[in-house]
Amino acid sequence: MIGDTIKRLREDAGLSQSSLAKKLNVTRSAVNAWEMGLSAPTTQYVVDMARLFRVSSDYLLGLTTETTLVLDGLNEEEKRILYSLIDYFNEKRD
Repeated sequence: MIGDTIKRLREDAGLSQSSLAKKLNVTRSAVNAWEMGLSAPTTQYVVDMARLFRVSSDYLLGLTTETTLVLDGLNEEEKRILYSLIDYFNEKRD
């Protein structure tokens, strides 16, 4: 399951296996093995990917389906705009 999540997050981020490998300082074949379920990333790589993709390690591991929105570094006005957009999309869904 983690392999599918890694692949989806990687593709959503527009990264190739090689570019993700470079960011994590591993080989492309290591990323490929994770995605194919042949091996699993170590705890450190799970943490690194969670930070890179801005998701929780629980999400990456498939323990939760909830996603988070990291607002660190944004000012109050920027946060207000994001909250307004979220409210807008939620209303459209109802």
